[in-house]
Amino acid sequence: MFRRISLAVLGLSVGGVITIVGFTAYFLDYATLNLAGFFYGIPLLLGGLALKASELEPVPITKPTSPEVKALQTQQATPTQKQILKDVTRFRYGQEAHLDLALGHLGLSPTDQERPVLKGIREESVDGSYALVLEFDSPLISFETWQEKQNKLARFFGPGVQVEVENPAEDKVEVTMIATSETAG
Repeated sequence: MFRRISLAVLGLSVGGVITIVGFTAYFLDYATLNLAGFFYGIPLLLGGLALKASELEPVPITKPTSPEVKALQTQQATPTQKQILKDVTRFRYGQEAHLDLALGHLGLSPTDQERPVLKGIREESVDGSYALVLEFDSPLISFETWQEKQNKLARFFGPGVQVEVENPAEDKVEVTMIATSETAG
């Protein structure tokens, strides 16, 4: 639950309220409350602004996860699948894009302008195995390039993961990471 709360909005809200209380106390000549408002409110407000400037919003889950798939996740998901799901569905700070380092390492992000953008994520069952599907908008990296990198993707996200790359629509790529029985858990 807390990973879905923006620290920037929290800092802006709390800092704003405390700063307003500080200014009000200043004009009403309440010295102690005035100092607390200025010394705590303004730094919180500025911190909230700084976080907002570097905030990366969570990727939406595009399809609700069924109880059956949730059970498969508990039984079969690899640590890498769990970590990716956790990382992309929470607010991040100081990153350009979700999975930007991984895409760069895989050769799928030659420049920031060409980098595919993770637009959604979903969990599915593929032939009775847990699968995590990453939905990318990839207008500048061809589907053929993604196909060439499929084995590298499997090695990068493995062990215990089979990777399939699909092209559901023009400029869209889906990377499906399927847990294999050998090291799932």
